[in-house]
Amino acid sequence: MDPLRYPRRVGSTVLQRLTADTLTGKIKPVMFPPRFAQVSSARIYILLVLLILVAPAAPAQGLSRELEAPDKVSVSITNRNGRISVITGLDTKKVIVNATSKGLTVGQDDVTTSVKGANVDIDVRARSEQNRIDLAVQVPPRARVKISSDSGAVDVVGNVESAEVQTNTGTIHADVPLDRLNFDLIWHASRPRFLSDVELPEVKEKAGGIFTISGSLEGDQLSKKKAKHPKKAKKPKETGDPKDPVEPASTPEVIADLVSLNLRTERGVILLNVDPAMVPSDLHERPLTEAAKSIVRSGDVTLIEAIRKVSPKLFGDYARTLPPIEKEPTLVRGAAPSQFVTAVAPQMMRVHASVTDRNGRAIGDLKTSDFTILENGAERQVMSVAPANEPFNLVLLLDVSGSVEERLDFIRKAARDFLRTASPQDRIAIVSFRDDIQVISDFTTDRRLLSRKLDEIDAGGATALYDSLAYVLSTTLKPLRGERTAVVILSDGDDNKSFIPLPAILEATDESGALIYPLYVPSGLIPETSVARPEITADPLRSRYLTLTTRAEEDGRKIAAASGGVFYPIHRLEDLQRAYDDVVKELRTAYTITYASNSEPTYRRVKVRTNRDGSSVRLSPVVGVANP
Repeated sequence: MDPLRYPRRVGSTVLQRLTADTLTGKIKPVMFPPRFAQVSSARIYILLVLLILVAPAAPAQGLSRELEAPDKVSVSITNRNGRISVITGLDTKKVIVNATSKGLTVGQDDVTTSVKGANVDIDVRARSEQNRIDLAVQVPPRARVKISSDSGAVDVVGNVESAEVQTNTGTIHADVPLDRLNFDLIWHASRPRFLSDVELPEVKEKAGGIFTISGSLEGDQLSKKKAKHPKKAKKPKETGDPKDPVEPASTPEVIADLVSLNLRTERGVILLNVDPAMVPSDLHERPLTEAAKSIVRSGDVTLIEAIRKVSPKLFGDYARTLPPIEKEPTLVRGAAPSQFVTAVAPQMMRVHASVTDRNGRAIGDLKTSDFTILENGAERQVMSVAPANEPFNLVLLLDVSGSVEERLDFIRKAARDFLRTASPQDRIAIVSFRDDIQVISDFTTDRRLLSRKLDEIDAGGATALYDSLAYVLSTTLKPLRGERTAVVILSDGDDNKSFIPLPAILEATDESGALIYPLYVPSGLIPETSVARPEITADPLRSRYLTLTTRAEEDGRKIAAASGGVFYPIHRLEDLQRAYDDVVKELRTAYTITYASNSEPTYRRVKVRTNRDGSSVRLSPVVGVANP
């Protein structure tokens, strides 16, 4: 199946369940029946982190209970201001409750539980934000779940029979089998914000400002009708002649269990089988930008999937106008940043190595014989080393969105300062961005031409930083794969309009082999001390939306680290020129090493050593290049 024309994965549900052992606190895997599709490793990781967050940090802080329950159990949970995570576990008749708090100890009276026949009720006492109680509940498969919360995030993961969830502002994340699904998603006080792994019907607006998305899913078919019951096998036709052969009845088709979701929220975000970490900054369906269209044409499946989920219908309309992808890109994953490799030509690999002495000064006279390459602990043959003074292909990525509109003259001056600082032999391209990209100039060494082109920049609009960086990596730098490439970003870092989320950018960065240097000038619109850190709040996703500025530096550091570059926070004008000088110095310390790989492992751990005492080496991601 062509991933561009029909990329969505139907039935991408959780195969491996993670449950908390109430006695030891360990996490152990639980397997689903084989008919359910396996979830990505990223989603399993998120679930693991989720359970670690709510697992007792110390015995004094948490409370655990095991409740006996019948086969068909109904679990009702109320936790007004804490997180709630419900996960189906082993085929057991137990409901396991883990309550934790980062503040005061959870007392016996803070969590009320009762079992009456097939009904299990769990009620958590509301406390202040810093002392709130988070709840992780393991339920038997095919349990009926009812959850009520105000501001806390709610997760429902696994093969439940039904889930009825009510929140005020809390994010609702459901990750369930999609083989047979009925769903009603309702927003009572705001326009819908949602993201789904499968295309959903259109939003309907009802009286009183209520918005709904309702329908059913059976296998690969999505409709507004309720899921039909399986048809019974037909009886053989009677002919009246007992000697006539009787055709056996057809074997009934195995029908997946029906899952029903009734998710209601006042102003919260609803996620259906989507990793919360993969949620972009703007969830509203919107037309594809030129950057998004270029990314779709690039064939990068991870980036394409991110765009499809935000605007499935418009994405499909555009994708149908394109020819099929000739060859789907392949990514061979590593274990950590700077240890990823793209399987383009597995036998010939290339890596940038920045080499400095004990005082941080560049060591610029190294030759091929001065380097040793170790791949997975084994020495590899160094084929060539491009000297540190060899030219780079640089992209200057300029943020001219509304957040910096009043500083447009400053942006032009800052860009011209960089042109004067960069080495004359480096080829430079300039791309500006708002809610879309504007290619100011292709690669050239003509500094006068580049300076004149800067006058063509227009400012205003939202900030699609990640889309613009994805465009540069997947389109501008794609023809230069394996060459010496780098991206310098001048922005406030406050992405608020991209289709592409940060994790997809980090993956694309690993695959590109480009060094990235984010130079962030904080907008200061939201003081960092005015909000709690997202990872410790009751609803991490909602906090991410409220703290775009406070996340900019952390995310910029992640992008730089994934590429082998350096992040530069800019607080004063003189910081900018120092950063430019440092970037140029960094580029001049980067040797490009090509080596022969003797195998095609699923993961490569690469180390580079020099024969200079006291030298320090920092690596970019390793990429495959065409064999000479």
